[in-house]
Amino acid sequence: MIDRAHAEDALFRVSVSALRYYPGKPNVEPGYTLNEDVEWCLEPLADLPASVVAELRRTVGLAIIDPTGFREALQEDLNSLADE
Repeated sequence: MIDRAHAEDALFRVSVSALRYYPGKPNVEPGYTLNEDVEWCLEPLADLPASVVAELRRTVGLAIIDPTGFREALQEDLNSLADE
């Protein structure tokens, strides 16, 4: 379990990354990688076991690229890990 504030911080970071992401960004901004954004988003969850973070990594990346399609799944994942 993680503190709810950490889950909310991670969700905020995903939101910021999703707002800044656009198709073709790696071509327009040399050096940019989606993985860089994903790692930044996962920083507040560093206390989780590596296996849990690995599972979240995919959902976070998808939520950045397609927030409409994956925000609910990410929210559910984070809620299931957060203290009440």
